[in-house]
Amino acid sequence: MLRERKSASRAGPVALAPAEADIWIFAYGSLLWDPGFRYQACAPATLFGYHRAFCVYSYIYRGTRARPGLVLGLDRGGSCRGRVYRVAGARAAAVLAYLEERERTIYVYERRLCRVRLSGEPVPAYAYIADRSHPQYTGPLTLEAAADIIRRGHGQRGPNRDYLANTVLHLRELGVTDHHLEALLRLVDARPG
Repeated sequence: MLRERKSASRAGPVALAPAEADIWIFAYGSLLWDPGFRYQACAPATLFGYHRAFCVYSYIYRGTRARPGLVLGLDRGGSCRGRVYRVAGARAAAVLAYLEERERTIYVYERRLCRVRLSGEPVPAYAYIADRSHPQYTGPLTLEAAADIIRRGHGQRGPNRDYLANTVLHLRELGVTDHHLEALLRLVDARPG
């Protein structure tokens, strides 16, 4: 069984998984198309209690401090369809360390062990939840406000619009139509940055 311990620092939860226990990682945004780690299997899954939202300002990867971009986070309420990756127990610690560095450089996400639905069965999976107390948490944004930020955002990993378009494309490949993201992409593309 996977357990977590809260660190005394802002580093957040630290996994205490047995060396041979496989783990699952839930993907809802960039992990859909760029996991960055080896996995044994991946499959569609649904997380309940959280929804995918452009609720985090990006000052590095998809924007700058002068011209922020927006990235996705899991925010409270609803549900989120995405995919899970199964990681072999022997690689679990390395993958969690990699994700800690990638997803938690500024501590805007909290890693939590959540239950997801995989082929109708509950499975424990790690997910990265937006920290509502973090200064880069946007709170609710109108579609127009989000589109304006995304249209102008550009960071180390390229245009913010590409991040949105890649997410929409990979959700479609999973058979998921996220109406909010689809409408957001149409709005971003309706007017050049």
